[in-house]
Amino acid sequence: MSTVALRPARNTLVLVAGLLVVWQCLYWLVGDVAMRSPLQTFRFTARLVTSDAFWPHLSETLRAFAAALAIAVSVGLATGFWLGFHRLSGEVFEPMLVALYSIPKITLYPIVLLAFGLGMPAKIAFGAIHGIIPVAIFTINALRNVKPILIKTGRVLELGTFEIARSILFPAAVPEIFTGIRIGFALTLIGTLLGEMFAAQRGLGYLLMNAIGLHNVDLIMAVTLLLVVFAATVSGILLAIDRRLHLRI
Repeated sequence: MSTVALRPARNTLVLVAGLLVVWQCLYWLVGDVAMRSPLQTFRFTARLVTSDAFWPHLSETLRAFAAALAIAVSVGLATGFWLGFHRLSGEVFEPMLVALYSIPKITLYPIVLLAFGLGMPAKIAFGAIHGIIPVAIFTINALRNVKPILIKTGRVLELGTFEIARSILFPAAVPEIFTGIRIGFALTLIGTLLGEMFAAQRGLGYLLMNAIGLHNVDLIMAVTLLLVVFAATVSGILLAIDRRLHLRI
């Protein structure tokens, strides 16, 4: 295997090793009051994931996040295609999307609770709110960057609006659209966890908030570690796909 092919794996190992060293140094500096060492955290995490009480929380979070992400991507793509394909609509509504995106989403949570109540619907809605606008904005910009000659060719071939969007616009805009989906993934995960932290009785966010209230440092470190590993792994995979798509342009 060539050195170039091994470079990403080597860089990842160096990064992980560096983070573990920094983590251990911070533990020596802070002590047991606010942190646990990497070894202590790994041991507690292993006990946590093998306990029966952990899996209902994980299942709840994964179901809420999957639903929120599906809504964020589908609604974001539909909105982005509508505003990107119809230039007048885009010029009118895109500034509104940007303005909404700048609002701290936590301020909208009371409204979400009033609309959806406590439980799964509120978590899904709050997660989707975080992801819809980034996907929509990236999709709008992706469609605007498509070469006009491609759209003119579709019209010469007498293709309908749906056919132009499906067979011309979407394939040409896929790299930038995927970038929006990658960012929407991260923001939707954050929104789902925030929803669980403030108004839920199950899920990893609830588990983390409960541990903070009880000052259970072991549980805080373990849940945080699991979330970081999951987010970093999926984000790394999405980033690799994103780079491959952009290299094909």
